[in-house]
Amino acid sequence: MGQDYLSFVKLETKRFLWFIGLTFTLILAFQYFELPYGNVLVNLFYSSKIPVSGDRTDQIAQPPSNSEISNNMTNLNKPNSTDGDALEMANITKTSEEKKTATSFGFALKPQLESNKTSEFYESDKVPVEDDSKKSYNGSVTEQAGGFDHSIYNVTMGSNNSTNSPGEEKEPSSSAQNTESSYTNPLSLSSAMQPKYSTVADLINITSGLSIDSESNISSVGKENREKKDENFKPLQNDVNAQGKNSPIISSKNSRMSIPEVTSISEMNKLMLQSHASYRSMRPLWSSAVDQEPLQARSEIENAPIVKDDPNLYAPLYHNFSLFKRSYELMEQTLKVYVYREGAKPVLHSPFLTGIYASEGWFMKLMEANTKFVTQDPNKAHLFYLPFSSRMLEEALYVKNSHSHKNLIEYLNNYVGMIGGKYPFWNRTGGADHFLVACHDWAPAETRERMSNCIKALCNADIKEGFVFGKDVSLPETFVINSRSPTKDLGGFRVSRRANLAFFAGSMHGYVRPILLEHWENKDPDMKIFGKLPKSKGNKDYIHYMKSSKYCICARGYEVNSPRVVEAIFYECVPVIISDNFVPPFFEVLNWESFAVFMLERDIPNLKSILLSIPTKTYLRMQMRIKKVQRHFLWHVNPVKYDVFHMILHSVWYNRVFSINAA
Repeated sequence: MGQDYLSFVKLETKRFLWFIGLTFTLILAFQYFELPYGNVLVNLFYSSKIPVSGDRTDQIAQPPSNSEISNNMTNLNKPNSTDGDALEMANITKTSEEKKTATSFGFALKPQLESNKTSEFYESDKVPVEDDSKKSYNGSVTEQAGGFDHSIYNVTMGSNNSTNSPGEEKEPSSSAQNTESSYTNPLSLSSAMQPKYSTVADLINITSGLSIDSESNISSVGKENREKKDENFKPLQNDVNAQGKNSPIISSKNSRMSIPEVTSISEMNKLMLQSHASYRSMRPLWSSAVDQEPLQARSEIENAPIVKDDPNLYAPLYHNFSLFKRSYELMEQTLKVYVYREGAKPVLHSPFLTGIYASEGWFMKLMEANTKFVTQDPNKAHLFYLPFSSRMLEEALYVKNSHSHKNLIEYLNNYVGMIGGKYPFWNRTGGADHFLVACHDWAPAETRERMSNCIKALCNADIKEGFVFGKDVSLPETFVINSRSPTKDLGGFRVSRRANLAFFAGSMHGYVRPILLEHWENKDPDMKIFGKLPKSKGNKDYIHYMKSSKYCICARGYEVNSPRVVEAIFYECVPVIISDNFVPPFFEVLNWESFAVFMLERDIPNLKSILLSIPTKTYLRMQMRIKKVQRHFLWHVNPVKYDVFHMILHSVWYNRVFSINAA
């Protein structure tokens, strides 16, 4: 009897285990063929983690659901941020077919000088050498996702601020109702519904990547303009599909985020926060005493005491004022930079101080002459500066009409090889504690090989050209006319004298500007949209338009960046940035949505209606903030605290502090 019972138990146990195994197999098979993120176990037991989306080159695009779209974030201020302005939203119902387009806001443009001319209006002398046909005129995320009601969209712009620093100008007030908005993402929640995140980890847990077919919604106008482009005027060829250490895929041990074909400024904010939590540079091959100082600084920045105001700064301009203030203080107290002396002029140690690429020259000049941050002992340095000029590299070595820059890349590779052979510091970190400052359009392609691990401060801060959040820095492109007085003509007319709603003038570079002129040139008296203006002494006509317009259009050219972004700030005109995937300068700390308008390239036909939908109170507040943020974009013969020189250095310092990998 006992023997039979034992046999029965064994048989039933085998059947039970077989049933469990079969069930588990079916579950795995089901999730493999059906579930969108590929791993049922992750979905069941690891719900707080970001779904793995794979590399951009081989992943299958998964359109977001309506619920995912509606939960897209627009404001990323942490609780200790002192921007008391809660972002206000306005749901604007569009009744006409033209107004059915959902709006969100993106970014800027760029030129290329070959000669020593200093005027932006010599843009025709640029030497682009890349096939622009790869660049698509994309539709919005919502269009490609399908099923979303385009007749209603949210626009976000700036934020109310209830606190003012001592002696600071009060926010402009108005009797108008609180219907202002923060121009960024058409799919963002109202401020009352937006979730709040107390830590970076909280934000990361809700972040997911989007992947969009770049060719699914190409404008016939944009496509035609690209096809007509002269072969002699193409930007430098670069492998936008190359995936390497400089890939725009932000990854860590447990997560990876892919970059959508068009990345809104809201999504960039997410990527920035995620990168500072997950991105780490190469671990040093051997330890150094100076490595502990940035690690200690990171701890102090992360635990910065809450600061609500400051007599010298205006808190609402920053994502997190407390963190910025503490980080800047620690930079002043701690940072030491070693500047390599090696290298021959004119490519190295030869600052060029005028024109649209002047940023790299001014930084080089002021950095090499600095005594506060520069150390003569490389063993005491936290950062190492590679003092070459991308503008002078092109001027000295580019063979006109060759459409090749292999010799420019080879020159830089040989320079790095020489530095690595003479000093141990490059090899210790793989160049991760080295940085460069380059404003020429070609700099991303020229530095993609041996300089891929460096911190790159680039004017051409293009996500699609490998800009890495958490490592790279968006360099302001400052058009300097007078090197002896770089702040000459600073400022603009008071608001009552700004009669023009919007202004743009420039050469027809790239595919965006022809579309802008097609829709708005000579079409509306409020919209001063021109091609290249006739020459005037000191560009007086151009400057007058900047000073007398409410909004200045910053439309991309061949590349995403444009000197107009800083020019608008210089002349106190609210910038309207039309350039998809452009990362605006000092993005690590500045809350650009509080003082600038961002538009997708595809929304150009709705430009005027978008600008008119901005309430007067919101415009006045943004224009006032332009005056306050202006100090961060000015060059001075002798550097001044918080000026553009210090802000560039701070962005490099900040990214190094948050990416350093302890030995």
